[in-house]
Order: sequence, then structure tokens, then C-alpha cells
Amino acid sequence: MNKYIGIIFLVFLVSCKSKSAIVGTSTDKALTADRIIASHYANNSEFTTLYIKANAHYENSRQSQKVAAEIKIKKDEMILVSVRFLGITMAKALITPTQVKYYEKLNGEYFEGDYSALSKWLGTDLDFKKVQNMLIGEAMDDLKIGEYSFAIEDKLYKLESNKDVNTKKTYYIEADKFLIKKEEVAQQSKDRSIQIVYPSFVQYNQIYLPGSIDIEAVQKGEKTNIDVNYNSVILNEEISFPYSVPEGYERININ
Repeated sequence: MNKYIGIIFLVFLVSCKSKSAIVGTSTDKALTADRIIASHYANNSEFTTLYIKANAHYENSRQSQKVAAEIKIKKDEMILVSVRFLGITMAKALITPTQVKYYEKLNGEYFEGDYSALSKWLGTDLDFKKVQNMLIGEAMDDLKIGEYSFAIEDKLYKLESNKDVNTKKTYYIEADKFLIKKEEVAQQSKDRSIQIVYPSFVQYNQIYLPGSIDIEAVQKGEKTNIDVNYNSVILNEEISFPYSVPEGYERININ
């Protein structure tokens, strides 16, 4: 799996200077987990389309690469990610609620399938909603489902899932707008984890979106870091989602 494919998909998990960073105020010990979750979802996240131009830095023990990324989202329907290096499209991915497609230029390969193979490769269960949530700065999982323990840590509200003893999920929410600052998924028995940090948020027409996303994924001792910086965001304009595999590319499977 080359670095361009890694950037395409790990970008869904994930700094530039933001226009208006969110600074947390004092936490309230009297709040409950249910109240914090309700306040998180009270934030306006309504949009029809997003067109994001970003920069991404991908690094692991073997390689480091900086690329430009273009992210298009039609809410709840499709996401298109294009990765460019020196102005040349090196990889492209199109995902829908049922299917994942991508191709990459360097090796002339493409993939078409569901989320099961991708989830296995990345080391965490994924679906369309989780991918979309991560890109727009919402909690990966639906926090309204399940039970969470509540604590205050580093002036943030810490919610920890008690649902699955084999998978530890932790969410850190700031006290001002109740936006996600960090979320972690860890499976110690399988030696894999993912941490997603949102250093800043920017307000666009009453909607708060990430200014940057920092991702650290660890699987069997191999660490991968991706920093994604949103340079510009356009909301609710008509956009196209062109995707076609170039002729002569070879179809591959992800094992």
C-alpha cells in the first residue's frame, strides 16, 4: 500500500492558522454525560455540500510526504477526495454509504469494495457516517447510543465508553461550544489505536468546522501520523463529483 493510498484513507480519520480558534472556558463539574452529549449535538451542522481545499502531511517510519488535497462532501450521500503532488493528481477516492472506490497513479492500481476490507486494513471499524463525522469535526460514533463515564481532564470533559471491554473509546469535549477536541479508539489486545485531535475550529455561516486535524494511528508497533490543514471551505454550492478509473489500471484486493 503506497503513501498516496494511505493519505486518501487516513485523511478520513484526522496545522494551518485558523481564522477563529475555539478556546475552552471553565468546565462545570455539575454537568452529566447526557447533558454534555446533548450540548455537543446542539451545534449546528446543517449543510448540503462542502468543498474543502487542504494540505496534508503523511509520515511513518519509512516515508514522509506533503501533498495537496481536495475534499468534496455531499452530506450523507458521497465524499470525493483527490490527492495531488506538484499539481498532478496522484490518487482519488470516492465513497458512498455502501461502497469505497479509489485509484492511484504511481502503481496504476484501483480498488472497489465495501468498508470491511478498509476497516481491517486501518484497524478500526469504519462506515460512511464515521468518515463524514471525522471530516466535519463531530464525534465518530453516535454518542446518544450507549453509556459513558464522565470525568474532567486537562480542562476538558472526558467521556469514556463502557460498552465494549475489548475496545476503549474516549472523547474529549471543550467547555465553550462543546466541540470535540480529541477522540481515541484503542484495542490493546490487537495492539492498535487511533487518536484524532482537532487543534482548532473555524466558524462558517453558523457552522463550526475543523481548521486542522492531527491523526496518529498505531498498528502492531507501526506509527503513522497525518496532519490535515483546511486552507479554504465553501459551503452549499453546487459541485461535481467526477470519478473514473483510467484505462489500463489493475484492480487489487485489500487483505
